[in-house]
Parts: sequence; C-alpha cells; structure tokens
Amino acid sequence: MRMSFTHYCQRICCFVSFVSLLAESADAQDVNLSGRVTDRLSGTALEGVAVSCEQTAQLSVTDEFGRYQVYLPAMADSINLHFYMLGYIEESICTGFNQGTNELNYALQPDPNIINEVLIQGNTVLSDKLHSPQMSVSTLTAKEAKALPALFGEVDLIKMLQLKPGITPGPEGTTGLFVRGGNSDQNLMLLDNAVVYNANHLFGFFSTFSPDAVEDVTVYKGGFPAQYSGRLSSVLDVRMREGKQDKIGGSGGLGFISSRLTLEGPIVKNKHSFLISGRRTYADLITRTINRANRDKKNYSPIPDYYFYDLNAKLLFALSPKDRLTISGYHGQDVFHFQDINFDFDFDWGNTAATARWVHLFSENLSVNTGCSYSFYQYNIVNQLDGFYFDAGSTIRDYNLKSDFLFVPNRQHTLRWGASATNHRFSIARLRAGSNDGQVRFESGQNLSSTELGFYGSDEWSVTPKLTFGYGLHVSGWFNGPKTYWGLEPRLSGVYALADNWSIKGAYVRMYQYAHLLAGSGISLPTDLWYPSTSKVKPQRSDQVSAGVSYLLHNQYLFTWEAWYKNLENQVDFIDGAEIYSTPDIESQLTFGRGYAYSPLELEVEKKTGRLTGWLGYTLAWVQRGDFQEINRGEYFSPRFDTRHNASVVAMYSINKRWQITGTFAYTSGYTSWLPEGRFSLFDIPGAAPQSVIPVYGDRNTVRYPAYMRLDLGAVWKFKTRWADNDLTFSVYNATGRRNPYFIYIEPQYQTVQVGDQVYKTPTGIAAKQVSLFPALPSVTWNFTF
Repeated sequence: MRMSFTHYCQRICCFVSFVSLLAESADAQDVNLSGRVTDRLSGTALEGVAVSCEQTAQLSVTDEFGRYQVYLPAMADSINLHFYMLGYIEESICTGFNQGTNELNYALQPDPNIINEVLIQGNTVLSDKLHSPQMSVSTLTAKEAKALPALFGEVDLIKMLQLKPGITPGPEGTTGLFVRGGNSDQNLMLLDNAVVYNANHLFGFFSTFSPDAVEDVTVYKGGFPAQYSGRLSSVLDVRMREGKQDKIGGSGGLGFISSRLTLEGPIVKNKHSFLISGRRTYADLITRTINRANRDKKNYSPIPDYYFYDLNAKLLFALSPKDRLTISGYHGQDVFHFQDINFDFDFDWGNTAATARWVHLFSENLSVNTGCSYSFYQYNIVNQLDGFYFDAGSTIRDYNLKSDFLFVPNRQHTLRWGASATNHRFSIARLRAGSNDGQVRFESGQNLSSTELGFYGSDEWSVTPKLTFGYGLHVSGWFNGPKTYWGLEPRLSGVYALADNWSIKGAYVRMYQYAHLLAGSGISLPTDLWYPSTSKVKPQRSDQVSAGVSYLLHNQYLFTWEAWYKNLENQVDFIDGAEIYSTPDIESQLTFGRGYAYSPLELEVEKKTGRLTGWLGYTLAWVQRGDFQEINRGEYFSPRFDTRHNASVVAMYSINKRWQITGTFAYTSGYTSWLPEGRFSLFDIPGAAPQSVIPVYGDRNTVRYPAYMRLDLGAVWKFKTRWADNDLTFSVYNATGRRNPYFIYIEPQYQTVQVGDQVYKTPTGIAAKQVSLFPALPSVTWNFTF
C-alpha cells in the first residue's frame, strides 16, 4: 500500500518531535551538582581544586570562592567525586545521591609532607591547562616563590616571573617586565582588582608585593580574558590571602635587609576573618648610627638615609551562605634622604590601594561580583640648596566601580559579562622652585581628569569533548574634556584535543591603552610620568595572534610551544633632548610611532610532581620600533629590551621532609644601547688646552651589551620549635660571581703633551666602561609560622 506524500510528511514530523523529546529528556536528566571546597584546618576557600566525576568523566575547577559545579546523570543512585590540589591530600568520595539535594561541600586536608614545591600551573592541574582554551597564562604562588634563592634573601614574586618564557627582565637586579615585545608600562598590575602603577621598591630592585600577604599572582601574556582591558602586553593579577577562620596565627621572617610579620585569625570563628601584614627595611637605622658617630669628623661625607615599608590588610565577612564581603588595602612607601651642611635632599614615592568587593550567589548557576577600588601613586622630590628650594613631583589617582556576572547554564557554556567605570586624576610634572626669601618664585605643571568606561561579554563554549572555543568582546571608552575615544576589543581563542595528551590552541586579541608612561630611560623609574590620552596623544593599540601545541607526557611533564606576532600602533616616546619640567606643554616633547614583535619559538617544559620539580623556558624573539619622525629619521630600530635569546631553568629537589635544594639559571643575549660612535674636541686658542670631548651619536641602539648570565643556588632547612614551624633559607645570588653589565658609559682617553714649560692633556680616543652591580651575594633568611 503506497503512502501518500502528506502521510509521509506527518511520519517525519512525528519522528523529529520524538527525537526532540528524547533530547529534552536527556537534558532534563542532567542534574547540576555544586558546592564549596575549603581548607579543613583554616576553613578558607580553596581556588584551583580539580573536582572530577567518575560517572561523567567531567572536570571542574573551583573559582576564587571555592565554588565548583559538575553535571550528573539523574538516574545515578551514587556518585564518585575526586578532589585534587597541590599541597593537599588527594581524596575521593563515594556517596549516595539524593535527587532533591544539589549541593555538596567538602574540606581538604593539607598534606604535611609537602615541602614548598615550586610549580607553575594555570590555576589548575597540568591536564586541565592542556585542555583549556586560555593561552599564555601562568600562576606562581607565594609558597612556591619562597623556596627559590633571591637577592639579599628578599623573596619577590615579580622577579620570579622574569624566569618565565615570553618575559624579558629589566637590567640587572630590577623588577621590570617586558612582555612579548611590550614596554614596561604596558603591563596591567592588579592587587585585589586595584591598579598598582609602580610596583617597585629600592629604585626597582624589589617589588611592592610582600610574599606573606600574597596568595598568588597570575600573568596573562596573550589571549586575554574579556574582563581585562587598559594595557597592551600583559595582565598581572595579584590576589591577597584571606586570614585563617579557625584560630589566631601568624608568620614572618628576618632577613639581611628587612623583616616582616603577618597576623591573621577569626573575627567570628569559621565566619569572619582578618589578616594584617607589614614589612620594613632597616638599613637606615644602621646608616644613622654611623652618621652620628662620625658627625664631628672633618671632611666626613654622610651616608644617605633610605628605607621602604609595606602594609597589607584584608577583612572577610561571610554575611550569609550566599553573600561574602571582602575589604583589602595596601600602602607602601620609599623614603630617601640626604643632608649635609649645604645640601638637603628628600625623595619619596609610593602606592596606596584599597578594594571592597561583595559576592552574591543568586543560584548555583549565577553569581555577581561587585566592587569599588581606589588607587593612588605619587612621587615627590624636595631639595634645599644655598637659600633656594626645589619641589617636583607627579601623582595619579583612580576611583573605580566594577561589576562582574558569571552564569553557567549547562556543561557547554560559561558566560561572563560586566561593566566598569574609572575616574582618573593626573597631576603631571608639578614644579615649584624659588628662593627661601620669596623674591624668586616659579611654578609649572598640569592637572588633568579623564573617565574610562568598559563593557564586556564572553562565553567559553564546549562544542564537543575535544573542541572548545572562548570568544568575547570588550568595549572601552575614554573621555578627556572635549575628546572622546571608543575601542572595540574582540577576543577569540580555541583548543582542540588531538588526543588525551595532545592539544592545539590559537588566539587573537585586540587591546587599547589610554594612559601612557612617559619614560626617558627605557626602564621604569619612580620619576616617570603617567599621561592621559588627549586630542594629540591617541590611545595605544595592539593586535596579537598566537598559536601553540601542548603535550602532556606521563601526566608529569607538560611541553608547551607557542608562536606569536604582535602589532603596536600609536607608540609614545620623547623626542631627543626632551625637556619635561621646564616646558608648559609636555605634548610638544612627544613623538609617536609604531612597533611590532614576533616569536617563532616560545618553549616551556613544566614538571610538578616527584622529588624534582621545576620548569625550563626559552624564547627566540625580535622587537622593533619605528616611524617616529623625530627619532632615528623615522627608520625602525631595536628598543633596549630587544633581546634575541632568553633562557631559564628552575629546579627544586626535595631530599627529605626537612631539606630541599633549589637553583635557578637565567641567560639573556644582551640589551641594546645607544652609545656614541665618535667624538670631537674644540681648540679655541692655538696651544691652549682643548675643551671637553663631545660625543657624536648615530642611529639608535646599534650597540648590544654582553650577554647576561646568572646562576643562583639555595637550600631550605625546615625545623620545629614549641611555638612555630620554622625554616632557614640559605641562598647565593649570582653564585659564579659573573660581572653582568648594569650600564655602559663612554670615557675619553687622554695623553700628556708638553709644549715648552706647559703640560697639556690631549684626547686620543674613547673607551667603553662597564658598570656591574652584584658579585656573588650569600644570604640567610629565617621564616616562621605559628
């Protein structure tokens, strides 16, 4: 019997409806199970815990509030969950599953056998990093950094990041970061979401982040998540620790140049907590004693007075099972003072940052994180000399409001969206000078105000178990008086799993930067100026594309290769011979150009388990700047941080529960420099002594410094006393004693010529002289926790 066409269509429609119902039914069988993972001893939330479900082979990672989420088949009468995080005992649970209960909280036990392992992981285990669409991201914890040898024994998370591939360190001893061909100001540094504009102490030798107050720092070098904006090259997201919720405790350390102390504990047990941390150097106490002892000696030159300090504080309030409020603050200051009979000089600079954040869970699928922050950076120079005074400085002050939403509707999608508004207030190149009697007086400087807006949305879409995309858009706006700029910043990334241990990744991102650091030296100094985008100074822009392959060997070694290309527009620099404080129009001293950077090989090998842990990194890269009409005739040149080869090795070996040995090795193929290629001298009167040798400069940065190479060694000895867990960290900075270049200068060479009874010095040439800072420097630091 032949079926009519109408009947046939009805059959097809019924079949399609049946399949749709089956799909809806299958979807309905998925039950959303969520919960919170905490530390069993302190009760604090744990971020980065890997939670896997045996029934579905699904992996979830806890967020910064310890929340996880997995989808389970509703027909299952029991579930098997596996919890894993470095530093904690790996645990599995099998429990009956109640269909009416969709929340399961769990507390992990810290592993007493862990001895300060040094690992690098992207906020999760290496297998999760392998399959994440997020590229070019690494996380370093304070616990990890404390095991590594450091300059003067002063642990510094930022200096540890210099050992990562794709990041070029500044000159010897400094904490400057030049990420994938970007300038040092093109890094967005956040401390609990508050911007830190100058993260340096001791003229750049140490960073502002005290290791006892910091939980971890995550650096994004490319493929930036859509919620970040405002810089071109990297994001450094620093999170402060939360205080213990179960009992009063503390930690601290005593080193060669500084001491630190941290206190923490519950305000209301297992509910509200506090943490307060301080650090101070004490070289000034020694120099003041020496100066007082030699005060009456003839021709004695006093030693300058210098110290820095940091203060961190954080409060946590668990207002309800669905509401958390955190308030955190930071203040740090450097103080330099020198005084003798005729000269009185004061120089201070520092940062202040404060943040208040409220997190509310609408449901297990939807949460909102709303906060306000305050940032302030200033430097001030005061000089008194022979009846005259000189007062110069600059400040930048930010007021920010931001709200972020997170929505996970199902296992395929993770949606984020939000908005932010920031008011920037600049006081630029302020100068007051004159005589103490008031007869001579001079003032200059600028006060500018700008508003920055941001709106974003993003989605992480798991198309299949092997293919995942991340995509989003950030819309930024800048308002400075009559001038307005808007920027569209698309974000796209993806990962495809070729196998369980192989994946390929790709990403494209566009970024805008509206605040610019005017640095004449090529490195970050406290006296550098932050300047806003105006009608003449346009926003900087970067476009970066990257691709990579990751391979996980024996679930222990993660091999990552990435290649990238970055294009830079509207780059800002000073013209040659620029005057900053003596001109009322700073913009007349600026010039604008382009740049690019690329690397065919950025390689990293990471190992996180076993007695031997660490990583190896290597980067081969080229960086160019050009098209500046007032610099180098508009031709392209290598900036100072264009180093062709960068290699690093970090290794830690745990001998037993009490001893661990560590070592780091760093190699950089040398910075470029702008040195004179010739000289000339003027003779005014025949037979008279010549005037000074005058250098002749050619093209920019045609000279390359000798290669930089440094080996650091260390050992950690752990021991217990009645009141604390202790360790002594022994380290040798630059163990081989290599004299690495800090800077090179040109010195004229003379010969003595006698004419009659007169003896003259005549120039015969010039010679390059190298200045080095640090020989082999041993140090010992005592750390304690109670």
